[in-house]
Amino acid sequence: MKDTQVQSAEYNQKNIKWLTYLMFMMFAMTTDAVGVIIPEVMKEFNLSMTAAGLLHYGPMTAIALAGIFLGFIADKIGRKKTIIIGLALFAINSYLFLLGNTFGFFLVLLIISGVAIGIFKTGALALIGDMSKSTNDHTSTMNIVEGFFGVGAIIGPFLVSYFLTRNVDWKWLYVVAATLCVVLIIIAFFAKYPNTKKSTEEPINIERTLLMVKDKYALGFSLAAFLYVAVEAAIYVWMPTLISGYDGSFTFIALYALPIFFILRAGGRFLGAWMLERFDWTVVMSVSSFIILLCYGLSFVSETATVILLPLSGLFMSVIYPTINSKGISCFPKSSHGSVAGIILFFTAAGAAIGPLLMGVVSDFFGSNATYGFMLATLFAAILFIGFLLNMIFKPTHIRISKLNESEYTNLREL
Repeated sequence: MKDTQVQSAEYNQKNIKWLTYLMFMMFAMTTDAVGVIIPEVMKEFNLSMTAAGLLHYGPMTAIALAGIFLGFIADKIGRKKTIIIGLALFAINSYLFLLGNTFGFFLVLLIISGVAIGIFKTGALALIGDMSKSTNDHTSTMNIVEGFFGVGAIIGPFLVSYFLTRNVDWKWLYVVAATLCVVLIIIAFFAKYPNTKKSTEEPINIERTLLMVKDKYALGFSLAAFLYVAVEAAIYVWMPTLISGYDGSFTFIALYALPIFFILRAGGRFLGAWMLERFDWTVVMSVSSFIILLCYGLSFVSETATVILLPLSGLFMSVIYPTINSKGISCFPKSSHGSVAGIILFFTAAGAAIGPLLMGVVSDFFGSNATYGFMLATLFAAILFIGFLLNMIFKPTHIRISKLNESEYTNLREL
């Protein structure tokens, strides 16, 4: 009887994991297609880089605010309800793209979609902790989840490019995403989620989340997320603009630079799930961030170097964000995973909004020359590497993660 229950629990957990994987893939189809959409919007509405970039800054800001102000919902009402509410809002909002055709209308819808993503993503991130058997398992699963996010980031730009070649408006991407979202809602509604450990010591509300921001572990990993995403977003927001005029020997790579970046990032995340089960995560982070810095720094040598090295950086970026997210969340008990996931998501989205925004402003200041914006991104990459190097040397999280690994995951390991 016990063996049957264990098998049933494992089968159900696999189903929920696949639901989570597909959820991340679905919303990545929209968020990471912005680099392909922005040039079309600039032409259609005659906008500057900074103004058109609002299609990216707007939803990222909304994700950030939803993460920090609504992240506690996943701890308060449970993962399942939080995920379904967020997915439902996302689906309804995405279908509304068919009803308008102005820049302001699209911007409002993208901001609402950001709120929806902030809601269901914090629920999903907390759910991963509920399903994990150890902090290492948590990190490995997070890399797989982000690998599927990477797959969605490949599908989204591909669909937009395909639509444009067929004279189909880019906004139909959101209709495709909404339809997939409806399927995920149905699956989530009937799925049996694992029980969430609840704390009885303190109320679960916004005030509790804001107090957690002061924790050195929450703040440290959140700042790392901010810097990393600012570096990554530089690629999918502004790289197409940077290399649009390239006419060298590697035009094929230049033409498919963004898909190459996303493919390397997705593949690297699946590889990262394997690597982080075998190697010290602090070393992996230091080495990966150093190579990213080299890719950015050496990209200024020539246009050919830019076309080759910037997409290549995706392979080394792949493992960083899911590991930041996982280790940051693992520094807290499961009863707080929704809140801390919301905090890290806030800084993640802030980095995705502020980084490209500053790059756009700097680029416009120098005559809409994106090279100057990438100089700023290189500075972000240098600071990120220094942070990971110090983390590798001093290992500030080792004791805390070890204690929580014993107290929070023992029961699951016994299944």
